[in-house]
Amino acid sequence: MLKLMYITNRPEIAQVAEAAGVDRIFVDMEFIGKDERQKGLDTVKSHHTIQDVASIKSAVEMAEVLVRVNPIHDPLPDYPGSREEIDATVAAGADIIMLPFFKTKQEVQTFLDLVDGRARTMLLLETPEAVEHIDEILELPGIDEVHIGLNDLSLGYGLPFMFQLLADGTVEHLCFKLRQKNIFYGFGGIASLGNGLLPSEYIIREHYRLGSRCVILSRSFCDVTKVRHIGIINAMFLKGVREIRELEETCELHAGFFRRNLQELRDRVKEICAQAEAEE
Repeated sequence: MLKLMYITNRPEIAQVAEAAGVDRIFVDMEFIGKDERQKGLDTVKSHHTIQDVASIKSAVEMAEVLVRVNPIHDPLPDYPGSREEIDATVAAGADIIMLPFFKTKQEVQTFLDLVDGRARTMLLLETPEAVEHIDEILELPGIDEVHIGLNDLSLGYGLPFMFQLLADGTVEHLCFKLRQKNIFYGFGGIASLGNGLLPSEYIIREHYRLGSRCVILSRSFCDVTKVRHIGIINAMFLKGVREIRELEETCELHAGFFRRNLQELRDRVKEICAQAEAEE
């Protein structure tokens, strides 16, 4: 089964997600450079804090706490550098620490040195430069997991739709390399079943075809900025996670239809991109 991850800094939402079967609560502290590269896009910009890490860690019992720190950086006038940020993240109880938007082997080595085995390490592979140097990066010891970030990676390649990276073989190529190194990996995010411009069913089936092990539940899976009633949020999580798990059972039983799903996915992506171009 895929490890499901959900971004929140609200302890009560973390508990609802955990009770519904979400495996990892994702605290997102990244803000450096994010607004600039995602300017004008309707993406999640959380800017959670160290206090949020501690609060979420105290709130959950079974779920792991995943924390996305900032890219490797020197101290800013009002924010500590990477060493202090990572030390504080470890002290607050992070089980897994994620490095975003890296481009070089040296950045990854610095990150691994700073974590120093005190938490699991996850690389967020989301730049063309990192893809170009992926072989030498994966030679580094101490990389526990890699998540392929489709949004920023598609922006880096100048693509209008992030799931083109699934259709054109880029994700498959990277998954093959990660599998060769026996590194735990996942990619992208999903909405609840039946939702999303590219329905989540197609994406989940690709996770199984490619041997992926984890996925982020996107904001549209349950947008708690729009749904306020905790009972409704709870029902949405229970229904959404249950439907994902039921689909996963069919994926495990019927692995043979993955090739057909890939072709259908490619056709749908092609249609979406053609429509987007026609509307420009």
